[in-house]
Amino acid sequence: MNFQSTRGQAERVPFSRAVATGLAPDGGLYLPEDLPSLGGYLQDWEKLSYPDLCCAFFRIFADDADSGTLRDLIHRSYENFDHPDIAPLRRLDDRLFVLELFHGPTLAFKDFALQILGNLFAEQIRSSGASINALGATSGDTGSAAIHGLLGKKGVNIFILYPEGRISQLQERQMACTGAANVYPLAIDGSFDDAQCALKETFADTEFREQYRLSAVNSINIARIIAQCVYYLYAWFRLPKDRRESVEFAVPTGNFGNILAGWMVQKMGLPATSFKISTNQNDILYRLFQSGVYEVKKVAPSLAPSMDIQIASNFERFLFYAEKKDSDQLRAIMAELQNTGKYSFSSFDRSSFSTSRTTDSEISRIIKRMHEKYDYVVDPHTACAFKDLSPDKTTIVLATAHPAKFPETIIEAIGEEPRAKSLEALKDRPIVKYHITADKASIQNFIREHSAN
Repeated sequence: MNFQSTRGQAERVPFSRAVATGLAPDGGLYLPEDLPSLGGYLQDWEKLSYPDLCCAFFRIFADDADSGTLRDLIHRSYENFDHPDIAPLRRLDDRLFVLELFHGPTLAFKDFALQILGNLFAEQIRSSGASINALGATSGDTGSAAIHGLLGKKGVNIFILYPEGRISQLQERQMACTGAANVYPLAIDGSFDDAQCALKETFADTEFREQYRLSAVNSINIARIIAQCVYYLYAWFRLPKDRRESVEFAVPTGNFGNILAGWMVQKMGLPATSFKISTNQNDILYRLFQSGVYEVKKVAPSLAPSMDIQIASNFERFLFYAEKKDSDQLRAIMAELQNTGKYSFSSFDRSSFSTSRTTDSEISRIIKRMHEKYDYVVDPHTACAFKDLSPDKTTIVLATAHPAKFPETIIEAIGEEPRAKSLEALKDRPIVKYHITADKASIQNFIREHSAN
């Protein structure tokens, strides 16, 4: 299978090159040429374990990879998860389920994709003999998951930009207390959007990217999206059969990658009814799907920091499909967004989506209510997904992070401190981080000085 750029001005490439490149040379994001149909696979896949389901799904897209090597690296990617089901589906009541995506090494849903991506990079280094520099930006969980996917691996250094003071203390410690020599947490002043913009400018410099063998670990990397598709399938297979006909996935949403993966699986044949875009008070996607107007506003720090985003990079992938794969039109839209921060869509298909917006005060109340009603503790991002649930549908809420990563918020809401052994071990370790300016020149200079090449 070949992958095309959303911008339509780069050659089509196989899976391995799309993963190694990350961002397409024309500044676009890679997508499969055609989304495959899963109809003939669903019955055979229903009883597979999570790693085996992941292998079966990846084989459709990664047809240029050795199947034995692919199976081995995927199985290794899930060895460090602390639950035998990898992504357990927990039933709260007759119509409400929670898909727990926080049982990986960094206690966040990003582990599902980034453990695989780390092993894909390691295989790339092994087969080519050439080192790489992995670069990403994070609003909280991506950074630590990417770092732990590449921790101590030979031939790769990893550089993660993050907005200092705008992620939780434990999220920062997961990046800055590893003690690994190949890890470089890069703290910037400003927002995640500032970091992401600087990252994209860095990747747009083709000469620098090729010289220093840059690879993307953000969700701009198509391997991230493919890996996240799998747990939607896994969750649906584990629903009681009498609950599978009218299903809504409620997804805490910031950068649009997680919910995009579910929507893509629906287009491939998963019989999900709809997806609820659950934002925090930085509600650009809520406003878009309500009004058809995409308008960037200033980011306000919140209790759900991983969703403090105004420029959702994966929205470009959805927009590519929404515009019927018209790359010329997509480039015009993206140019207007970059120049003005606003675009009004004359027609916008919202048929697969519902939306909700949750303020900080509502987050605290939801955490308290879930604890009192179900004796269940949710993190502040997951709390957003419990707002405005449909009474007529079976709902699967995606629990995207362990509550122990946000102890202050949980204590304030329920008077109890959630704990996790891996996080407790970080509290006494020294923090090692580097302060840089969020611009291309500063990033490139730092990579030159600390490159793995």
